[in-house]
Amino acid sequence: MRLALDLARKGLGRTSPNPCVGAILVKSGKILGQGWHKKAGGPHAEIAAIRQARRRGHRLRGATLYVTLEPCCTHGRTPPCTEAILREGLARVVVGCSDPNPKHSGRAFKILRRAGVNVTHGVLKNEATRLNRSFNHWIRTGQPWVLAKAALTLDGFLALPPGQGRWITGPAARRDVHLLRSHSDAILIGAGTARIDNPRLTVRGIKNARQPLRVIVTRSGKLPRSLHLLRDARRHETVVFKKQTWPRILSELGRRGVTQLLVEGGAQVFRDLARKKLIHEVALYYAPKILPEGQPDREFLPRAAFLTALRLQKPRLEYCGRDLKLTGWVKQD
Repeated sequence: MRLALDLARKGLGRTSPNPCVGAILVKSGKILGQGWHKKAGGPHAEIAAIRQARRRGHRLRGATLYVTLEPCCTHGRTPPCTEAILREGLARVVVGCSDPNPKHSGRAFKILRRAGVNVTHGVLKNEATRLNRSFNHWIRTGQPWVLAKAALTLDGFLALPPGQGRWITGPAARRDVHLLRSHSDAILIGAGTARIDNPRLTVRGIKNARQPLRVIVTRSGKLPRSLHLLRDARRHETVVFKKQTWPRILSELGRRGVTQLLVEGGAQVFRDLARKKLIHEVALYYAPKILPEGQPDREFLPRAAFLTALRLQKPRLEYCGRDLKLTGWVKQD
């Protein structure tokens, strides 16, 4: 199952609005085939594993399938995986976690057991569930999982005084942010950040990464036409929300198939989302910098106290080059 989870992670950022799934076929202690779901509309992990085993000339009758998520049992873009499992004569299916959709959860287990297949589920359940936290949340609520990312000084500033450079964090942290972007379906910023930073919000340095949707939230609707987001080759993949409430914004993004939303600022956006308890996870990159009292423009710089005050479940602190990265799920009291 751990190997199947490793395979499933290869699909992060590539399968939405489908979940990431990995599968392995085993017989007599030997791996016959393995696969993972690579993109929406493509073969599911179970089918990929079956096809690989067949190409290798293996007979699958009596084999065991290890799969990270309950196999599908309904017709969608592809036929039900339960049909393929029964057609191949598999003797046992070991599952990480159940389908999060209440309409489907547990149905595959019943279908397989009625046909005489031995079913075990809940193996590495927490790891399997965590892997698809964004998909699970989207299925239950119709809205994306909100991940707030910020780079800040040790004393909580989100920007440096003029003349001290554009970047708070170092190259390793910035590379890690591109990995976060590659795992997200959309990136959101406020109009202030768009005007000041004029970012491109693209994934760079990640091979074969899918570029996320770009989102700007604005009250006035007055955005400079010179913004990269409005004039580059991907301008048609930029969505602007003017005077919209957060529930409406999140619902519309969910309708567009956005399961994970990466929020990159600015301070007002972070503050609004935090106060409304709409942030589900944070990734905070702390640079080893402190702005001394009396620093020019210090009092006018944006701070992230509203983010650092969030209560996190099982927070994780690790080095990211010269910087520190703090991650964790937000406790929703």
